[in-house]
Amino acid sequence: MQSKFCYINKIQPMGISGGKLKMQQRGLVTIPTDLDAVKETLDVYKRLGADAIRDCDGTEFPDELKNIGAKIYATYYTTRKDNQWAKANLDERQQCYIVTKFTLATSNELSIPLMTGLSPDLLEVNDHDDIKRWWEVIDRSTGDLVAADKWQYEAKTKSVIITDCKLYHEYSVSFLAYLIWDPVHMYNAVVNSWQNVEHQIPFDVRQPKTHAFTLERLRNYLEKHPYVQVVRFTTFFHLFTLVFDELRREKYVDWYGYSFSVSPYILEKFEQKVGYKFRAEYIVDQGYYNNQYRVPSKQYLDFMAFQREEVAALMKEMTDIVHSYGKEAMMFLGDHFIGCEPFMPQFQTAGVDAVVGSVGNGSTLRLISDIPGLKYTEGRFLPYFFPDSFYLGSDPVKEAKVNWVTARRAILRKPIDRIGYGGYIKLAYEHPDFIDYIADVCEEFRELSANVKNCTPFTFKRVAVLNSWGKMRAWGCHMVHHAIYHDKNYGYAGVIEALAGAPFDVNFISFNDILADPNLLKSIDLVINVGDADTAHTGGKIWETPEIGAILREFVANGGAFIGIGEPTAHQYQGRYFQLGSVLGVEEETGLTLNYDKYNQTVLSEHFILEDQLKELDFGRGKLDIFAYPDTKILAMQAKSVQLAVNEYGHGRSVYISSLPYSFANNRLLYRAILWACQAENDLHKWFSTNYNVEVHAYVENGKYCVVNNTYEPQSTTVYRGDGSKFELELAANEIKWYNL
Repeated sequence: MQSKFCYINKIQPMGISGGKLKMQQRGLVTIPTDLDAVKETLDVYKRLGADAIRDCDGTEFPDELKNIGAKIYATYYTTRKDNQWAKANLDERQQCYIVTKFTLATSNELSIPLMTGLSPDLLEVNDHDDIKRWWEVIDRSTGDLVAADKWQYEAKTKSVIITDCKLYHEYSVSFLAYLIWDPVHMYNAVVNSWQNVEHQIPFDVRQPKTHAFTLERLRNYLEKHPYVQVVRFTTFFHLFTLVFDELRREKYVDWYGYSFSVSPYILEKFEQKVGYKFRAEYIVDQGYYNNQYRVPSKQYLDFMAFQREEVAALMKEMTDIVHSYGKEAMMFLGDHFIGCEPFMPQFQTAGVDAVVGSVGNGSTLRLISDIPGLKYTEGRFLPYFFPDSFYLGSDPVKEAKVNWVTARRAILRKPIDRIGYGGYIKLAYEHPDFIDYIADVCEEFRELSANVKNCTPFTFKRVAVLNSWGKMRAWGCHMVHHAIYHDKNYGYAGVIEALAGAPFDVNFISFNDILADPNLLKSIDLVINVGDADTAHTGGKIWETPEIGAILREFVANGGAFIGIGEPTAHQYQGRYFQLGSVLGVEEETGLTLNYDKYNQTVLSEHFILEDQLKELDFGRGKLDIFAYPDTKILAMQAKSVQLAVNEYGHGRSVYISSLPYSFANNRLLYRAILWACQAENDLHKWFSTNYNVEVHAYVENGKYCVVNNTYEPQSTTVYRGDGSKFELELAANEIKWYNL
């Protein structure tokens, strides 16, 4: 809950690169430890001004550190690190759905090996449960199910034999498999070259025997670890989708995937809840596994909602136990977090006190800091103290600088409450320049926290990102995991990253939200739709629902603003590809309108949106074959394709951008585009820097504002205050300066 009052730090220290901060405070920082790193831990604890210590995967907490006055976190695993139980209850191991590759039938009989392309260290075929009930064989040329009497499983070869095949049709098998090695433990073992390590077998806490065992196991743990004050669940019950191939390489990864959250026990409960039969296809989804780019089916949304309810109820049982011992329950936003989506209402009932997550950039920072209803949030900063970043000749300071400066933009809009680091502290200790740098980071974080915490920063407009997911995927749009993006969609992820540190009130809404509440957009100034055609991010077939287009056209016609990026609203239907093409003033040539001449190719050299651009615009991969309607104003073209355009629609305005990879120049372009679309050009010179490498953030409630250099070089700028007055300023690399109003 926001407070109208803030603690104001009276000191105005210099930024990190401008010299050591004058204030010496402790707290708000968590560091890792290990049994053989007591001396190093104590030194780093003092130098960073830390107030909390945690163990990490593969480490233990030293007795020597239990009584030094630090808050102690303990990493707790609900689904692994007890192979004795897992081996004694093999029927309650975790399971997943896997679909084989599509295989061509060149005769009436076809054999499909199930484990081709899969790691035998990771998966084991589940032929224990009723395979005719839970497996599916599909003719992928027609999409039809193959009758159960037309296929058999051959256990010896782990293959499915299909009879009466249609020649030159392709077939696949969707089957249940046991996870016989926790994929995160496997990942850590591969990355760190762990040899002869026992594979930790993940067990399914949702199932009856393991459910009861898990609650008792947690009580026993709390009894034996009285010194622990924060139980850091890593995470709860179901891992995101992470599959390895025969060479232990990542084959498929989806941080939001639900395919590892299934078992016949769970699916039977789901059927009782919803009243219809479950199909493997609801999960494997033609081999796409319902990744975040797929428009979710009703059945998949039903399954996700069911899982969230079930997971939250079990989380509450465990957090209640933790609270009964006088300890806090913290959730790591990662690993087994499926069903724990923190922006959904079920999460608010789960009893979690705090959330910690990995901070890779501004988007991942907001993914943590925006979570409602918590006592506190914590960001784990990079680099992780692992051998891939800390070795002889490596430069972890460089990665740390990029990580901190990138995330700082978002902290200045919505701060987390704490920061921390993870991994093996002895590795980091061998790089004293790195320890020096993160000590300065910790000081600066305390400075930011003192000035910003519990204050609502000044915002210009209320912006909504519209897609099929809404708040369920808030700040995670177009993200693989932890700030990792695909090359193809980096120009879309860049939009979310720019918004993470921008002075706008950013919301995430779904098409279903609009249909449920047609008045929703009355509280919104601008809607953004960003992504490729027919994906969950742009809507796909939802545009065949006439109410969607009507609501948004009315919104813009009555003075609202709309920005489309990539292939916004794109779905071939009723003579259009861009379903809001009339609003945007542009369309994409898909080969169906080649016969229409396209005369508007005049590019304007001057426009409000372009005024800060000092070099050639960067649209990344951009888009080809975008053409403008006659009255549209084109601001940029490449290869005869529109890259940037503006349009008036009724009383409102729209902007089209082909792609927007993150950069400070593109951040400024989006900022100006939002102001122009909202008809707020007169607000430009309020809390504004003429140099787009420098940003101004105002906290009017507490009478403070700051100017921050986001680059690694000195910068000069003219700073405009909220009343339009201005002054010149020189900033050192990365420097942030605070001022009283």
